[in-house]
Amino acid sequence: MNALLIYPKFPDTYWSFKHALSFQGKRAAQPPLGLMTIAALLPASWPRRLVDTNVERLTDKDLAWADVAMISGMHVQHAALVAIVERCRARCLRTVVGGPITSSMSRADIKADHIVIGEAEALIAELAGDLTAGRAQPVYQASERPAMELSPLPELGLIKMKRYNTMTVQYSRGCPFNCEFCDIIEIYGRRPRTKAVAQVLAELDQLLQAGWRDAVFIVDDNFIGNKKRARELLIAMAEWGHAHNYPFRFLTEASLNLADDLELLELFKQARFTAVFLGIETPDEASLIANHKLQNTRRDLLDSVARIQQYGIEVMGGFILGFDTDREDIFDRMVDFIQKSGIALAMVGLLQAMPGTQLFRRLRSEGRILNAGDGNNTDCDLNFIPRMDATRLLEGYRSVMKRIYSYPAYYERVKVLLARCHPTTNGHFTYANVRAFFSSIVRQGIISRGRFSYWKFMLTAAIRTPRSFGVAMTFAVKGYHFHVMTQRLLEAE
Repeated sequence: MNALLIYPKFPDTYWSFKHALSFQGKRAAQPPLGLMTIAALLPASWPRRLVDTNVERLTDKDLAWADVAMISGMHVQHAALVAIVERCRARCLRTVVGGPITSSMSRADIKADHIVIGEAEALIAELAGDLTAGRAQPVYQASERPAMELSPLPELGLIKMKRYNTMTVQYSRGCPFNCEFCDIIEIYGRRPRTKAVAQVLAELDQLLQAGWRDAVFIVDDNFIGNKKRARELLIAMAEWGHAHNYPFRFLTEASLNLADDLELLELFKQARFTAVFLGIETPDEASLIANHKLQNTRRDLLDSVARIQQYGIEVMGGFILGFDTDREDIFDRMVDFIQKSGIALAMVGLLQAMPGTQLFRRLRSEGRILNAGDGNNTDCDLNFIPRMDATRLLEGYRSVMKRIYSYPAYYERVKVLLARCHPTTNGHFTYANVRAFFSSIVRQGIISRGRFSYWKFMLTAAIRTPRSFGVAMTFAVKGYHFHVMTQRLLEAE
């Protein structure tokens, strides 16, 4: 049976990095790791193709080849996913949809012939057998969360690697915390499950053998959810990196309590982790407590961020506006915190009540849910009735984005970050890096209205942090994306 695995397109958002990737000639930030893993679970006798519509077109020829289309996506990809399903149905091509979207939307909303709810490792053999026999059921739902040991090496050969900016590896699923607005704990549970160290090292070997020599994102929702296992892996990754002359730099997601463990931070540094995404959410402790984000309380948030940065690790931060406890001063407080933190990539979004979360259930019981939301927390489309006046909330949100992504404010944060982290440029020079350099000079240094701020920043970086000049250039390019997206946000007003 010919299996066509399809990944829907993401909308152009702050998270897409689309306008920065164009500098390098890249088309997407990361490949569809979930589908690459599913492909490895399918019967060996099944021919398979993978089409990521973020980097290539889905052609009629692809659809004509297939016996079944297997599509995976997230809530934010809903519109693109449904368009693909309808295109397949028009050709009488059977469709199977899985991924996080099936945990937040109904089969009727997805419109597929079959949906898979939950993690697929324990379901694929049954699904494949039923498809072959022509008796596939409308819904397959995992009865339990599978052990990560069941997850195979992803089929790396199915993707066009050079079109991506970062490769991906998954080490764990689940998070031990209980944030009210988070759907991760609903889908993957609060007991973190991990792969064996040998599994992760095998994936790094696979990437190395495929010729990759750039960033690798450990895509866990909380890499340190199980600190004991994380320590074991970090030690092994440091040894692996030393043995292979450190071909990769690593990024991941973690919780802010990473700052409490200096031994763990040192292991991150030794393993060559250069960036971590943290859900900081808000500088207001009352909001953190109300939303069960207790791991961020009883601490100085700025000190915690600075401590991580001092180990040479960039902190990317997630922030949320729209909590019930937000007061009128939250907008100024948010800007002040972000500017002092040196968090260059500050992902500020409006609160969305995702279906299946504690927040959604609470707001529905209060009669405040408007719709299921679209998964994009930066498009000013609230899916619930906030406590703060909605117009004031949206005005405040736009004000925050305008201020933090003005040219001077953004470059000032990068300068703070470079002074704390002292990052050095990765030694692996590529055509993409050279292309990005010259594209930046032209598009930001000559054409852009922000060219004065650009050259002032580049000159300061060259004088004060010359060893980090390449990193400074990278941040300048990323800033271009955020500036474009902010301009669109303000124009849409």
